[in-house]
Amino acid sequence: MRGHIRQRNKKSGTWSIVLELGKDTADKRKQQWITVRGSKRDAEKRLAEVLYQSDVGIYVAPGKTTVADYLERWLVDYAKPNLSPRGFERYADIIKRHLIPAMGTIQLSRLKPEHLQRHYSDVLASGLSAASAAYHHRVLHIALATAVKWGLVARNVADAVTPPRDRRPEMQTWDEYELNIFLEAAKGRQYYALFYTALFTGMRRSELLALRWQDIDFIYGQINVSRSLHQLRDNSFVFTAPKSAKSRRTIALPPSAFLVLEAYRKAKEVEYSMMGTTLNDSELVFCNLDGSPWRPNTITRAWSMLAARAGVKPIRLHDARHTHASLMLKQGIHPKIVQERLGHASISMTLDTYSHVAPGLQDAAAKSFDDVVKVSRNKDIDFTKELDTKLVENM
Repeated sequence: MRGHIRQRNKKSGTWSIVLELGKDTADKRKQQWITVRGSKRDAEKRLAEVLYQSDVGIYVAPGKTTVADYLERWLVDYAKPNLSPRGFERYADIIKRHLIPAMGTIQLSRLKPEHLQRHYSDVLASGLSAASAAYHHRVLHIALATAVKWGLVARNVADAVTPPRDRRPEMQTWDEYELNIFLEAAKGRQYYALFYTALFTGMRRSELLALRWQDIDFIYGQINVSRSLHQLRDNSFVFTAPKSAKSRRTIALPPSAFLVLEAYRKAKEVEYSMMGTTLNDSELVFCNLDGSPWRPNTITRAWSMLAARAGVKPIRLHDARHTHASLMLKQGIHPKIVQERLGHASISMTLDTYSHVAPGLQDAAAKSFDDVVKVSRNKDIDFTKELDTKLVENM
């Protein structure tokens, strides 16, 4: 490919890049024209970029597809087959309510970093949080990365943009005392077994609500996590595969949690017997009498109300998972074990998430090191003798 530039309008500073694309089957010259607004130097720079992209095989001819056209196509062709139903709903909501109204009319090939940066500023100005803007960026980045793979654009402009920082709120957890106060207040209530299991296994809410009786091994005292449950906007329920390969895991039950679940199953068997039926292993553990799932938001509200009634520090239901991990780490349990119980993708994720526990672990490790190597704790070591000897030798 070869090309040159020519001025189109001196007053408005418009230039044309004329690319020579060879000849067609009828032996006629093929050209492509690209408009550049700015100085002659801007046009020369753009020409150099296009020729370089052509040389390395990444040049994509500008098309008339708009950002809206592309994002709607991306939702159907990529997002729906590859995301969970709940994830697809979130992505579609952000794209249709925010991204398309903000930049949908721009041609995909002309989308620039400044368009994205302006959108993130507008998001913050509208009163939404930095977390929302960061999530918009994540959706755009994934969508534009697919556009690069499909050959619709030469680069992902989201790589050149820094979204607003999402300042994560400080993690809230309970100590042993608060945990026991909460569970004492929960005794005899509908969700006691679920809340107990959450605190003593670190399972996610979605994993707990998808749990079947066949997933609990009452012989070896284990829970097999193999799926999650989500409620969609139309109030339907969907079961999905775990978030990652590591999320599919086996969790050993503490003896007390084993006894709670065993007693809970016996109570369920009595309920089913009174209704003239038997409890099936394929049925949900935490569900209504008719076998339908408990609503996730109902569980979360019940947790908050019970915590308030118990008089303990208010934390989210998801913080039961953080409480479980923090208490295990404080007891000296190896982070690798904690990672496996939580289903984190890597041990670094576990250590990063619970870095607030690290100082205590560091102190314990330092104090125990001497015990491991059996160092003599001689308080009467005198270094002055060695210093005196060196002074004499140097005289």
